[in-house]
Amino acid sequence: MAQDLFQSPDYFNIDELLTDEQKLIRESVRNYVKKDISPIIEEYAQQAKFPEQIVKQLGDLGCFGPTVPQQYGGGGLDYVSYGLMMQELERGDSGVRSTASVQGSLVMFPIFAYGNEEQKNKYLPKLASGEWLGCFGLTEPNYGSDPSSMITNFKDAGDHVILNGSKMWISNAPYSKVAVVWAKNENGEIQGLILERGMEGFTTPETHGKWSLRASATGELVFDNVKVPKENILPGVKGLKGPLSCLTKARFGIAWGAVGAAMDCYDTALRYSKERIQFDRPIGGFQLQQKKLAEMITEITKAQLLNWRVGVLMDKGKATPQQVSMAKRNGCEIATNIARDARQILGGMGITGEFSVMRHMMNLESVITYEGTHDVHLLITGMDVTGINAFK
Repeated sequence: MAQDLFQSPDYFNIDELLTDEQKLIRESVRNYVKKDISPIIEEYAQQAKFPEQIVKQLGDLGCFGPTVPQQYGGGGLDYVSYGLMMQELERGDSGVRSTASVQGSLVMFPIFAYGNEEQKNKYLPKLASGEWLGCFGLTEPNYGSDPSSMITNFKDAGDHVILNGSKMWISNAPYSKVAVVWAKNENGEIQGLILERGMEGFTTPETHGKWSLRASATGELVFDNVKVPKENILPGVKGLKGPLSCLTKARFGIAWGAVGAAMDCYDTALRYSKERIQFDRPIGGFQLQQKKLAEMITEITKAQLLNWRVGVLMDKGKATPQQVSMAKRNGCEIATNIARDARQILGGMGITGEFSVMRHMMNLESVITYEGTHDVHLLITGMDVTGINAFK
């Protein structure tokens, strides 16, 4: 069984910027990862199995909807605390963080932000506790970066609507009890609907053959004349604002999570460089290896500071979607590069399950793509600074 020796890098004493409560929250999640995730995750990833037991564990730990008010089962925490939780979960595995991210930012957040009291009271406590797992349906087979062109639609049928269409690349789908689905009404307006497993015509086939996020459950959502009660429509929003606001919350968590993966790769490579002897000395004593390690810790430190700042802005209600977009892209880019450099430092051992680096490297290939690709986030920043839309 793998022993987790992780020591968190903090080159600029960023801990001094955190409150005691934030550090305590981070420590509790870090200890959970060391105790319950690290010893098992390689085996689950190798077998491409989802560790179902983590759903209840994450609920008990408060990782589902930590910023949702306590009256609905959430933690009522600040966004920096939420980011630290996601950082520690992804330090263990991107798939574990994805499970929590989807549940909190993409399922619980829209119900809290756009649902009525009946919907909030029915769904949020069960999602927060981990009794129910949820998923988020936006991406379609033919429309990923262009969600406005979605085909999934619903038509009025009296006291219910009839939903048709499909979604793909949906984290948590095969195990979800609840799905928040975005579809067009008869006027072409996008609205959110809450679906429950068991509705006739609603199926969630699992996606197999992944080389990335192998310990995460991914599937499709298929709607074949599904009768959805009108009381399951989210009343508080119409248009792309709904799903895009959810993605902003999720991207915030990803920004922190990706840096957690980078921290783990750096820590692994640093330790290995001090222990691996070649030419009668540790490889950490050679210039090219020190260059890699120095660049890793520099990029991690910059990303930690960027994430902390956007977290502070989120807590003040001042963070823009464009700022969150930059943090997501930056975190994913530096993490992907660090994982590759760490693999090089480990040499052949870097491709084995004895170390976490190759698993992180493969996972990050998904993380850099979902919730907005690297290129799309570049264009978001480009449009923000120039005022010119390059998407069309």
